Amino acid sequence: MLGLFSTVSAQRNEVGLFGGGTYYLGDINPAKHFTFIKPSYGLVYRYNFTPHWTFKFNAIQGKVYSSDKKIGFNPERNLHFKSKITEVSTQVELNFFKYVTGSKDMLFSPYIFGGFSIFSFNPQAELNGEWYDLQPLGTEGQGTTAYPEKEPYNLISYAIPFGLGFKLSLSENLSLATEWGLRKTFTDYLDDVSTTYADPYVLASQNTPVAASLADRTEYQEGEQPVDKTGLQRGDPTTNDWYSFFGISITFRLKGRKDVCPAFKGVRSFKEYYTD
Repeated sequence: MLGLFSTVSAQRNEVGLFGGGTYYLGDINPAKHFTFIKPSYGLVYRYNFTPHWTFKFNAIQGKVYSSDKKIGFNPERNLHFKSKITEVSTQVELNFFKYVTGSKDMLFSPYIFGGFSIFSFNPQAELNGEWYDLQPLGTEGQGTTAYPEKEPYNLISYAIPFGLGFKLSLSENLSLATEWGLRKTFTDYLDDVSTTYADPYVLASQNTPVAASLADRTEYQEGEQPVDKTGLQRGDPTTNDWYSFFGISITFRLKGRKDVCPAFKGVRSFKEYYTD
């Protein structure tokens, strides 16, 4: 019994690689999907409970970027950022059709998925040719005595991944899947933009002059007087940021031992057992 279970269990496992792209939605890109796409890559593990249900574990890394001036949503604000995102997630996939890697009768299936993820990020912005980490600078007044209600945000957060995809069996042991997944995060600081403008003099004196420069990037014409934006809206704190991974994964189905025990000769194959 144990030998049979180990063989069947092993053949339910698939491991492989993921490659594709990632993008972001938030204060600096409120609505344009598939904009400023950056590469992403990672590892995939699947455990196939049945031909309809699969558990998946992902470890993926990608980058996101956006710019007010380039996206055109709020060009006068003139903010921009980039960030590396490293995500670990667990997901459950539901295949619309019966699917088994290596089966000619269950060759393909569209699927949907949902789950839970933990991710790290680190927004940066460029000033005079140098990129700065934004979280330590407290660009919205975090870490100053003038804004005690604004605490530094955490660079590790959570998200709800969900999306859809399509699986195709390439051979007895190889499977290809293409998918698009969104991540609803629990942070509004993926881009370092959320609430109101802080007093630039407070930022310069209690944090750094660089913090004051990166907090307000408004460009003024020659002879135009700068506007004091202290207290004005810099972002929208009522909605959290999103990011997305999309791409292709290729997984390899692990084989069990061919000869478990002489007592089990003649036992049904994995495909026969699994497809019942």
